[in-house]
Amino acid sequence: MDDKMDDKTRTELEAAVYRRLVAHLRERTDVQNIDLMNLAGFCRNCLSNWMKEAADAKGLPMSKDESREIVYGMPYDEWRKKHQIEASVEQKAAFEKSSPKH
Repeated sequence: MDDKMDDKTRTELEAAVYRRLVAHLRERTDVQNIDLMNLAGFCRNCLSNWMKEAADAKGLPMSKDESREIVYGMPYDEWRKKHQIEASVEQKAAFEKSSPKH
């Protein structure tokens, strides 16, 4: 299928998938970032970091706060106050075991 799809169409489809993923994560506020990290190795913060890195690569000004607001749909501190709960001992242990050391 790749050979039949032009770059513009592929980019449009990828953008649509990204927007759907972000919308899904905005709706699923019950899913904590640490759970995403433990299961998938990435979270909302990773997506926002990737957005900022892409902007930086294109020479576009974007702050960390701006990229997080794009992903979270609100300022990060507001999202944390509304939706983030303290990670359990088990969640923290799983994160320490599975996460690469940056």
